[in-house]
Amino acid sequence: MKNILAILFVSTLLFSCNNTKKSQDAVENEQSISNENLSTAEKIANANGFENWKDVTEIAFTFNVDRGEKHFERAWIWKPKTGDVSSISSEGISINHNRSSMDSLTMETDAKFINDKFWLLAPFQPVWDKGTTFSEKENAIAPISKDTLNQLTIVYGNDGGYTPGDAYDFFYGKDFKIKEWNYRKGNSETPSMSTTWEDYENFNGIEIAKTHKDSTGNFKLYFTNISVRNEARN
Repeated sequence: MKNILAILFVSTLLFSCNNTKKSQDAVENEQSISNENLSTAEKIANANGFENWKDVTEIAFTFNVDRGEKHFERAWIWKPKTGDVSSISSEGISINHNRSSMDSLTMETDAKFINDKFWLLAPFQPVWDKGTTFSEKENAIAPISKDTLNQLTIVYGNDGGYTPGDAYDFFYGKDFKIKEWNYRKGNSETPSMSTTWEDYENFNGIEIAKTHKDSTGNFKLYFTNISVRNEARN
């Protein structure tokens, strides 16, 4: 029952990004950012090592959620250059799919992967994702700390992806690192979830915030077992 409740919680409350599936891996691998005339989204991506993403051949991570005494986790291995994704169970059983060739069964697994990957690499998503609109605000009040930060809002279009029409507010500092964010389902005015971004660590040139907490202290989303293989460095 504990696992069922955790799965229901993750599937209903946590959000999936609005990636267009059919060519996303190709876009993620081929896209690079010039150092000239950078947009805010590009500066946020670069602050988290986006210039090194083109060399990443494999990324592995475990997605964890603690809510009160309930714990849930999923483990993944992703090879972005080929689009191969492996879901690793707690018993070590691997379920594999390729993001360029999916059916109704693999789409369910892929939706979970997209959700977890979005949390892991959200600073890159505004650069990767298509069909989005942006707005910016200076001296915005962060939802949890109430610190004065800058805000970048990304709103997804109503077509394509797993959760069309959703919005995300990124609150970032002078270093363009995300400090907090809102998720607003269906672009509603009231956030569906707000969390911190903390415990940053560099993994082979990719900066990852390993921990996210809400304002109540009862919810914690975090990553363990992170590894990044980079063909230029390994």
